[in-house]
Amino acid sequence: MTVTASDAAPAVAHFRFFELEVLRTRRLGHSFLRVTFGGESLSRFRSGGYDQSLSLFLPAGGAEHTVLPSTDEDTWFAAWRALPEAERPVMRSYTVREQRRTPEGVDEVDIDFVLHGDSSPASRWAGRAVAGRRVMLIGPAVAENKSVRFQPPATADAILLYADETALPAASAILERLPAGTPVKAWFEVPHEDDRLDLVAPADADITWIVRDPALGRERAGRLVDAIRAAELPSGQAPYAWIAGEAGTIRAVRRHLVQERSIDRRAVRFIGYWRLGASEEELLAEAYAGQAPSEDATATL
Repeated sequence: MTVTASDAAPAVAHFRFFELEVLRTRRLGHSFLRVTFGGESLSRFRSGGYDQSLSLFLPAGGAEHTVLPSTDEDTWFAAWRALPEAERPVMRSYTVREQRRTPEGVDEVDIDFVLHGDSSPASRWAGRAVAGRRVMLIGPAVAENKSVRFQPPATADAILLYADETALPAASAILERLPAGTPVKAWFEVPHEDDRLDLVAPADADITWIVRDPALGRERAGRLVDAIRAAELPSGQAPYAWIAGEAGTIRAVRRHLVQERSIDRRAVRFIGYWRLGASEEELLAEAYAGQAPSEDATATL
C-alpha cells in the first residue's frame, strides 16, 4: 500500500469515482490473492499501466458493500472524514494489476492483495471477498495521470527493480509492459517460498527472489543491500531504478544505488508502501498532516 499526501485526498481532475463488484477471486501463492472486479462504470476507467495506483474504499465493520456519504469532487473527502470511525469505509491505495475487456465485452480490473490474516482491514476484507460484494474507488479517467510513478526517461538503457510483497503487483505489471530485449535486473522479496510467482517478462529480465527471514526484523535492509551489492548490474550507461516497499528498506537500497553504484539520484524512483513499526492508520494520519516522506528524486539520502 502506498501512502502519500496526494493519496490521502486524491484530486479528481484526472480521476473519478467508480463502483465495482467482485466477480471472482484466485489464490496466487501463500500470501497473494487476486480479486477481479467488474462494473458498468469501468467503461470509463483508463489505467495508465505500469504501477498505476488507485484509492480503494472497503466497507466498514461488517458491512457487505461500500457506501460513501458523497462522491462530489468538492465535498467527498470532508464527508468521508466526518463519519464516525466505526462507520467510515477504509481507504487504501492499490495497484491496477491488469485492466482488460473480455471477448464478451465485459470490462474487468484485477487487484492483487497481500494476505496476512485479520491484522489489517484490507487483508481481512480480501480474505472474505465473495462475488457480488461492491466497493468504491477513485481511479483514473485518463491514462496520462500522476498516479503512474514508473516514468523512465527515453535515454534509460537498463531497468533496475526492487519490490517486497506489497509492491510486487506493481513490479509485475511493470515487467509485463517493458519492451522485449530491455535489460532488467530485479530483486523481489517475499515472506514465503511459495510466493515466488511465475511472471511474464518479454524483457531480458534477471530476477532474484529473496525469501525473508522473519527473525531479522530491522536488520532485513542490511541483508537485502548485501544481496544487491553482490550482484552484477546490466551494462547500460543510463540505468533507471524503481524501488518500492518498506520505507526504511528502500531508503537503504536507494543509498546503495546512488552512493556505491553511482546511479544518478534523479534516475531512482522510490516509493514507501509501508513502514516497519507503523500501522496503516498511523501512516494515513501522517499523510493527512502532510508528513509523508518525500518521493522527490533530489531528496536527501
